[in-house]
Amino acid sequence: MSQQQPPARSPRRHRPRALAAAGALVVLPLVTACGGGDDGKGADGGKAAPSVTAAPAAGVVAPAKVEVIAGLTGCKAKIRIDADELRQGLCHTKKADYLITTFPEEKFKETWLEEARVYGGKYLVGTRWVVSVKPALLESFRAKLGGTIRELRGIGPKPGGQ
Repeated sequence: MSQQQPPARSPRRHRPRALAAAGALVVLPLVTACGGGDDGKGADGGKAAPSVTAAPAAGVVAPAKVEVIAGLTGCKAKIRIDADELRQGLCHTKKADYLITTFPEEKFKETWLEEARVYGGKYLVGTRWVVSVKPALLESFRAKLGGTIRELRGIGPKPGGQ
């Protein structure tokens, strides 16, 4: 009694289907990352500028992953915090040291920004990520990553006056 082998399938016959599926997996995160859901209020309770996710110069959407955002800014991040609510990496470059913080959900980012409001300052904010860098570099980082520059008001009197 002989065993019959199933006919060999040509791998090329399924290539267009596999390429289409792979293409869909690449495009899906980019399309969903641009979704709405913003109520238009900043972390300080005031009206926030419209959210810009696409980087004007790079033409990409920065994903919410510390290592990828770090790469887009020209550094390799050293992970400082790896928790359920956030991941934070420290970047050290000749121009500046800065923090990249990512969040698994938008609500965690908003909570973090609300807590950071106590300290004041300007931050580059995107979909599920925040970059803390000196204000002089915010625009150049925005060109690479997209996002919105948010100024958070600290508590207490303003420096240099009332």
